[in-house]
Amino acid sequence: MNEVVQPQAHDLLQIDPASLVSGSVPEPRWVQETLVACPWVVVRRAQTSFGQIAVGVRGATRSERWGELCDASQIRTIVHPEQLRFSSSRTPALRALQKMRGRWADLALAWGPTGSVGFELASGRRVTTEASDLDLIIRAPQRIPVERARSLLDRTLGLEAKVDVRVETPLCGFALEEYALVSSSRILLRYAEGVRLGKDPWQVEA
Repeated sequence: MNEVVQPQAHDLLQIDPASLVSGSVPEPRWVQETLVACPWVVVRRAQTSFGQIAVGVRGATRSERWGELCDASQIRTIVHPEQLRFSSSRTPALRALQKMRGRWADLALAWGPTGSVGFELASGRRVTTEASDLDLIIRAPQRIPVERARSLLDRTLGLEAKVDVRVETPLCGFALEEYALVSSSRILLRYAEGVRLGKDPWQVEA
């Protein structure tokens, strides 16, 4: 790549399979077999050394998921979820994405599909099924008011597939549903170093 771009959590990467760095546990055989056939991985939220990206490898079944590290210099293509709002009508989850384009037409924040829908649209590999959910992320550098969050959540209802929405701030990620509906002031926040309860996803807490 000519321009160095730092991938963000949930981005899809086309990589050189040989660039993966295994941890202390040997990787299953299916990992390399999968990457040879479809050299795409998803960026995970985790602490890494300089020049390395934490990624997840997706196998043929739900139980086949594997975390690795990737040499950033070996990334061939970066696809952001917000680039994947086009869709087909092959499965309920893909059709749900088509509907969400209209329902969230007024949403100025960057958003797009992750999970099986995002992986299929980025890689071309057919991984969504009749039972797949539609996973979405919203990139939110500024605070989303709770009332706005509730409105966005309401518009995910009544589709063929269940819709799960994760909000990504510059600091952490969290579930839109929990932020919009939980009566407690503390919600589950996902940071690179781990998961903890917190009050404000947009501020550093002691």
